[in-house]
Amino acid sequence: MFDQQVYTPEQTAKLLQLSKNTIYELISRGEIVAKKIGKVYRIPASSIYFALTGLDYDLYQAEQKDLKNLPKVEEEIVKARAGL
Repeated sequence: MFDQQVYTPEQTAKLLQLSKNTIYELISRGEIVAKKIGKVYRIPASSIYFALTGLDYDLYQAEQKDLKNLPKVEEEIVKARAGL
C-alpha cells in the first residue's frame, strides 16, 4: 500500500549532515515538504531529493522514462508522416 520511505526531521538532518534546527527552518520555508501528524513531522524521501536537486523526484523519474522512449516516438512520427 505505502512504499515510499519517510523520515523524521532528526533522520533527515543526519542524512543531509545538517542540524535539526536547519531542517525545521527548511520545512517552515517550504524548501522541504513535510507532513505534520499530531506533534511530529514526517518527510517523504522525494522531498529530500527535491531539496537537493530542485526537482521533484517523481517528475525527474518520469522525464528519464520519457527520454528513454523518445527514439520510439520519433520513429512513429516518421512512419506516420511517410504514410501521408
